[in-house]
Amino acid sequence: MNFSSKLLENAVNEMSQLPGIGKRTALRLVLHLLKQPKEQTGYLATAIQNFRNDIKLCKTCHNISDIETCEICANPNRNTEIICVVEDIRDVMAIENTIQFKGLYHVLGGKISPIEGVGPHNLTIESLVRKVKESRVKEIIFALSSTMEGDTTNFYIYRQLQEFNVKLSTIARGISVGDELEYTDEVTLGRSIINRVPFENSLLR
Repeated sequence: MNFSSKLLENAVNEMSQLPGIGKRTALRLVLHLLKQPKEQTGYLATAIQNFRNDIKLCKTCHNISDIETCEICANPNRNTEIICVVEDIRDVMAIENTIQFKGLYHVLGGKISPIEGVGPHNLTIESLVRKVKESRVKEIIFALSSTMEGDTTNFYIYRQLQEFNVKLSTIARGISVGDELEYTDEVTLGRSIINRVPFENSLLR
């Protein structure tokens, strides 16, 4: 791709670093920004910079938050005895949109994947175990995607929590194997939360 401007080339190269954005799409986006008022581009740049500099992770559940304790964990109406384990904030948003879950979350920050060099120590599994050990948690719901990495992560956490007096369940398989939670429709995801099953049952399939 030949560029008439080094500034344009640099902007396209940086934009194309985003996931799912190729050079042609990056060029289209950059040219769109060029047509906008400078103030609008400035707002975008400021929003991204503020997000990167000021964003926090909730000290309780590791969800993305503006403050140290996210709104969900700080909500006194949430059921603190049930924790739903998810991969990242996109899954929290997907489940929240169903309006079916009233417990708390624990965001792992990924899934165990030896191929990608992600092990248990790279995730927030240790703090989850500590949370179960030190609080009055009665149920842990595994809500990771039905992939090999998701199942591996579920099983690893299951082994870590077996010794504790806590119910371990997983969302029902209304979600197709291999699907990511964030792409599942709200009705199906909501039903899978409500109709969750003991985790041991998922080991028999």
